[in-house]
Amino acid sequence: MFTPSFTITNKILNNIAKIEASEEVIRHSPLLPLWEKQFKEDAIVRSAYHGTHIEGNPLHKEDAKDILLGKDVIGRPRDIQEIINYRKVIEYIDEEAKKKIDRITELLLKKLHRIIGYKTLPIEQAGEYRAKQVVVRNSETGEVTFRPPPPLEIPYLIREFLYWLNRDDKDQLHPVLKAGIAHHELVRIHPFIDGNGRVARVLATLILFLGGYDIRRFFSLEEYYDKDAVSYYQNLQKASSGDLSSWLEYFTFGASIEFEKIKDKILKLSQDVKLKEKFGGQQIYLTDRQVKIIEYIREIGYLQNQTFSSLFPTLSEDSVLRDIQDLIKKGILKKSGSTKGARYVMI
Repeated sequence: MFTPSFTITNKILNNIAKIEASEEVIRHSPLLPLWEKQFKEDAIVRSAYHGTHIEGNPLHKEDAKDILLGKDVIGRPRDIQEIINYRKVIEYIDEEAKKKIDRITELLLKKLHRIIGYKTLPIEQAGEYRAKQVVVRNSETGEVTFRPPPPLEIPYLIREFLYWLNRDDKDQLHPVLKAGIAHHELVRIHPFIDGNGRVARVLATLILFLGGYDIRRFFSLEEYYDKDAVSYYQNLQKASSGDLSSWLEYFTFGASIEFEKIKDKILKLSQDVKLKEKFGGQQIYLTDRQVKIIEYIREIGYLQNQTFSSLFPTLSEDSVLRDIQDLIKKGILKKSGSTKGARYVMI
């Protein structure tokens, strides 16, 4: 029976405390809906780029962004397809999380792999357990660093793992720890011929979503791993001894870094204290133009009528004024002065 071995160290406790603090701020921040959409799109780009780059995909981040926008990019079809597949698998787990599924099944695991391997693996390998023994080698020395279990053991090991993941007392374990353990165990079992790391990272993200740690789908753990891929693989390797404590310190630290980064971005955009006090936590619905006006005023300090044409070259002054009047009604802006030299500033 699968029973992970680890110690809750002070490092793990501190990391989880930071995650909890960031999650609390993010959950209650009155972030504007347009920015929320931009944050989600940015997280998908970062996940798709870093989640494939760490596996050796040579495309650049801007290439990944263009691919996800449907633009033509010069590159190997396989590399381009990997980016598309990663976006699709992120969208898939998002939908599964919205359904609030209460179990992770073999069918779900195989579905994740099928999406990840679409057009990059032979049809008979995508979404199916490997039928042969594989080894993991050091890319520089060629030395065998890990020998996963033989193919015959995979169905049994996966069933044991899923039994542990779905057990009745599963809520007694913090979702971040559960995600970290699941990530490592799936890499250890190595059930598929290729794409195991991607499935493990996506599964960990889904477990965080289901555990209430979705932070509005803004985060990308893949970026943290990819920034120091050597450390990522070394920490996974350390846990092959059976003690997951060191790996969980690494995993929770990465999550705390990513959550804090998102928290800082949101606080900067939302002016949390002012907006929260003013609107009692309600979100404010603004148009693209109104967001552009606010961003300009935050950068410059004020907006004047004579600046309208440079900010919105194709709009009439009356159209811009209607947006500004609406912002004044919402209590976000105020007018200072009454002549053509009047300034519009944040309240």
